[in-house]
Amino acid sequence: MDIGEPAPDFVLTDQNGDRFTLSDYQGRRIVLSFHPLAWTSTCTGQMKALEEHWQEFDSLNTIAVGISVDSVPCKKAWARDIGLEMTTLLADFWPHGAVAQEYATFDAERGVAYRATIIVDEFQRIMFTKRYAPAETPDITEVIAALREQELERIEDIQVPKI
Repeated sequence: MDIGEPAPDFVLTDQNGDRFTLSDYQGRRIVLSFHPLAWTSTCTGQMKALEEHWQEFDSLNTIAVGISVDSVPCKKAWARDIGLEMTTLLADFWPHGAVAQEYATFDAERGVAYRATIIVDEFQRIMFTKRYAPAETPDITEVIAALREQELERIEDIQVPKI
């Protein structure tokens, strides 16, 4: 996916059985945190980082969600086990990895998502994308910096009327 490209809309079910539709969040930025599978140490660290920074995301008009091919019951049990209370985990279970495929983050050989972060801006366009090595935990400070940088660019673009 290229920066500035429209983000494909999707509907997935979260760990609580609720529907999450990307287009319902137009006007907010969304961090799509793709991870291969629940219950692994790197994926756990990746999701805990989202949870630890949820207030900062909220202050930046951003929602961070985790996405993998795991099922809803698996996501629910994992969220409970690792203590997630604010972070939404989405099940890209069936059709298997369809959202990961749309976002070019699906590893067809292994049948799981690549570890990747994609940020969708408030206008539903891709504003940031990065793929990581399988054992590499995404740098959450880099993600937050990208969000802040875009916010500063928008502020600089605001025209102040002359009096």
